[in-house]
Amino acid sequence: MEKEVLICCENRKIYGVASILADNKKMPVVIFSHGYNGSADSFEKYAGYFLEKGIASFRYDFCGGSVHSRSSMATTDMTIFTEKEDLMAVIRTVRNWEWADPKNIFLFGESQGGLVSALTAAEPEVILRGLILLYPALCIADNWNSKFPRDEDIPPEEDFWGMKLGKVFFASLRNVDTYSSISHFHGPVLIMHGDRDAAVPPEYSRHAARVYSHAQIKIFPGEGHGFTEEGTKQVMELSRNTILKWILPEK
Repeated sequence: MEKEVLICCENRKIYGVASILADNKKMPVVIFSHGYNGSADSFEKYAGYFLEKGIASFRYDFCGGSVHSRSSMATTDMTIFTEKEDLMAVIRTVRNWEWADPKNIFLFGESQGGLVSALTAAEPEVILRGLILLYPALCIADNWNSKFPRDEDIPPEEDFWGMKLGKVFFASLRNVDTYSSISHFHGPVLIMHGDRDAAVPPEYSRHAARVYSHAQIKIFPGEGHGFTEEGTKQVMELSRNTILKWILPEK
């Protein structure tokens, strides 16, 4: 069963879809966060696949995170920190739903959504059972700070990968220390990355696996930034099996 949901965050509205069983019993929940200029639709197949094994999910559109977003806010107002606020609002909401098992909440983030998920998981008030990262864009701060080394180098707007970004996106990255920030999450982590990823070099994920205290990493030969159909099947299977191992039983 699927339910469309609107969640309030600050003065924004977050659109999402919950995939659950109809009996309302307590279920583990995976929160899917899409990549740059993506949407909740990226995880529709994942949601059905996970539900087959009794794992509920919530997938959503970041505010200003895509030209196709059904959530509010302009893309020029979006930053990784507004997306972090979105995700934290989603977590607070989901864990209070009657069918959600609050001790078995998982994050699954793809690309920029992976970076946002990793940063969010590290917050002390966020209680999670586990974290899954698919080619996480841990390079974002490095990339843009290299392109715009001084504040005066940042343009008012920048067109990138089919979406317009505002100055605030780049300015907000100035003092980001990605690995120091994400290292504060001490739960189990699964990282998946393709060895032919030209957008996010896999070394970023390899380094993250060393930074985390309980991480496993799987490098997929021949896969780039955005997996093939066969690669996606393997990601879905590995992710679901890993979550099933991580789930804490009812007392």
